[in-house]
Amino acid sequence: MRVTLAEDSTLLREGLVRLLLEEGHEVLAAVGDGEQLVAAVEQQQPDVVVADVRMPPTHSDEGLRAAMEIRRRWPGVGVLVLSQYVEKRYATELLTGETEGVGYLLKDRVVQVDEFLDALERVNEGRAAFDPEVVAQLLGRSTHADLLERLTARERGVLAEMAQGHTNPVIATRLHISQSAVEKHINAIFDKLELSGTPGVSRRVLAVLRYLGE
Repeated sequence: MRVTLAEDSTLLREGLVRLLLEEGHEVLAAVGDGEQLVAAVEQQQPDVVVADVRMPPTHSDEGLRAAMEIRRRWPGVGVLVLSQYVEKRYATELLTGETEGVGYLLKDRVVQVDEFLDALERVNEGRAAFDPEVVAQLLGRSTHADLLERLTARERGVLAEMAQGHTNPVIATRLHISQSAVEKHINAIFDKLELSGTPGVSRRVLAVLRYLGE
């Protein structure tokens, strides 16, 4: 795949470049701030962008804002965002829209090469890739805990798998249940969380995350 990187840490950026090249991918550009990232995408339009949330000049949300601009201007470009910590505001801001081709990964996960490459591949294929730790912490902090309490343990498990971007067949395999059972649990989750079909909102992946607030 054709990848553009944005990471202000030279060491991590060069490490990612080397890893991707060794895996046979093409690195179109490796930049250090959000403005350079948007400019690079405009010029070359890669398959996937990998971007740190916090980058110069303020090291706040430049990377996230650049990622969201890329999603708006070039929806066919996948975006995998990296973050040092689980940052609730940034995660929910990124994930409260269409999640096809979107990922949110903790930087610690990058050193687990197989997991990082798997997330990158899922985003490239137009699927979602949410870090399990991000999902767990967001679910635990939900301001709609009363709704979550309606879910059975099995439904919570299915929801966590959904939020990580897994398809029904994969969830069935991971939880050792049938695909029809997965579909039944998902329908129950939507009902219990009082989620109605809303245009432009992915109920499947954001069944609980859309309820999160500050």
